[in-house]
Amino acid sequence: MKIALVGPAYPLRGGNALFVAYLYEALTASHDVTVISFSRLYPGFLFPGVRQNDVSGTAIKQHPAEHIIDCLNPFTWIAAARRAARLQPDMLVFTWWNPFFGPIVRTIASLFKWMTGKPVIIIAENVISHEARFVDVVLTRLALSTADRFLVLSNVVEEAIQKMFPHVRVFKSSLPVYDCYQTGAGLTKEAAQAALSISNKQVILFFGYVRAYKGLMNLIEALPAVLRAVPDTHLLVVGEFYDNPAPYHDAIARLGIAGHVTFVAEYVPNERVHEFFDASDVVVLPYNEATQSGILSIAYGFAKPVIVTDVGGLAELVDENSTSFYI
Repeated sequence: MKIALVGPAYPLRGGNALFVAYLYEALTASHDVTVISFSRLYPGFLFPGVRQNDVSGTAIKQHPAEHIIDCLNPFTWIAAARRAARLQPDMLVFTWWNPFFGPIVRTIASLFKWMTGKPVIIIAENVISHEARFVDVVLTRLALSTADRFLVLSNVVEEAIQKMFPHVRVFKSSLPVYDCYQTGAGLTKEAAQAALSISNKQVILFFGYVRAYKGLMNLIEALPAVLRAVPDTHLLVVGEFYDNPAPYHDAIARLGIAGHVTFVAEYVPNERVHEFFDASDVVVLPYNEATQSGILSIAYGFAKPVIVTDVGGLAELVDENSTSFYI
């Protein structure tokens, strides 16, 4: 088939761009795929991180993409629809994760269907985003109502889609195992810990950007109990803060565990990801809510055991007492 795929792509950073790269690789094994991506994904005032582009020295699964869509310029949305139509694809595929993109998806999908009569498939990471407001529900319906079919990545999203659009067919898959960070530059556990000024510890890794729904505070509050059972435990937190970091540091000071916690408060480049997983014994996802998690897929890529909270779609992606535990 010929497929037009709309979503973020390198040099944009993050899990959504990584998913598009894996999807492109899988589809191009049998199909002709063109990726239509963003020249600007978020306006600066809405983006809580430091930068949106990947500044890694090593590009992970770089692939061709046409960077057409400016999130704030509707004329580029029209241009993207026209470009997709000119490709004469069998289908137009969107990746969906945030209601901010509702008007963009609605515009491109509606124009494409009007110009070609071809179907629109939406791959839904979630339905209503974490920390959603009423306007998010409106924008989500605006976009997802254009779909002729859905592909979802967890049971909880499948149920939400079927409830919202009961007459639209839903297919289910899951995130791939992200083994792309295994660059051959692996370190021993001892060497990786030494590089982080940690020595002979049982390291718990929290990886990925920090936001309230990801439950880092749960892990911090639980750490004293863990230390009573395993005194040489050390918590390694690696990721950019999308929340105010002060409450986390205050909690650590209140609990008297500062000597047992290391922060690497940045979005680490691709070539350094292995350092933190090499240093760790277990990866913990203490989320308050979730659909699925790219961090879980990265942990599996490093063959690390994982502990997850039994929320959303996390537990369905673990093999309890084998790959993971859930609580």
